[in-house]
Amino acid sequence: MLLPSSSRAASAAVLHGRIVLPPYAPGVRIGLFGGTFDPPHAAHRAASLLAMRRLGLDRVWWLVTPGNPLKDTQALAPLAERLSAARALAHHPRIDVSDFEADLGTSFTYATIKYLVRRCPGVHFVWIMGADNLRHFHRWQRWRDIARLVPIAVVDRLGPSLYSTAGVTGQALAWARLPETMARALPNRKPPAWIYLHGLKSPLSSTALRAARAIRRTAK
Repeated sequence: MLLPSSSRAASAAVLHGRIVLPPYAPGVRIGLFGGTFDPPHAAHRAASLLAMRRLGLDRVWWLVTPGNPLKDTQALAPLAERLSAARALAHHPRIDVSDFEADLGTSFTYATIKYLVRRCPGVHFVWIMGADNLRHFHRWQRWRDIARLVPIAVVDRLGPSLYSTAGVTGQALAWARLPETMARALPNRKPPAWIYLHGLKSPLSSTALRAARAIRRTAK
C-alpha cells in the first residue's frame, strides 16, 4: 500500500519527544514483530512474509527491543549491531526495522503496543509471534491486556506447534481463536482475537544461534 505524502512526512516527524516511527496512515494494516533479533535469521523474514501474505498486511514492523525481560541479556549484542543486522536481513520494501522502544524506554510489549495504539489512531495493528512464544505468553507482563489491545497472529514453528495451543494462553483464549480460513479478516477484528498460521516449519532459533556463537568465541 502506497502511503500518502502527508503520512510519509508524519512518519519522519518526531512523536512524543524523540520517538520516530516507521511509515503509517489510518486504515493501514501493520504487523508488529518484536524480539531481540540476536541474531536475526531467515525464519524471522519468512514468518513476516507469511503473515503479510496470509493476513493481507500492508507492512510489517520489526521491533528490535533493548532486551527481553524474561531472559538473561548480559551477553546480548549491542542494540545498534542487532538493528543493522536486522535491516540487512529484512531487505524488503514493506518490512520496516525500528528500535523506537529504546527511546520509549521500555522492553515490555504491553507498554509498546499501548503507545502505538494511542499514537496511531485508525491503524490496524496485529501482533505477530512464533508458536514458541505462545507457549510462554502467560508469563509476559499484562499478557491478557495485550490480547485486549490488538489481534494476535501465531506463526507455526517446528516443534512448539505440537503443544503451544494446549498451554495456558491457548486454553485461556481458546474462545477468541479464529479459524485459519479467516486470516485476512484478523486485522480488522476487535480484540481479543487470534489465529494460528500453519505452513512455516523452520528449525532456526536465535537462542540456538547465540549458543553456537558463544561456542565459537570460546574456541578462539
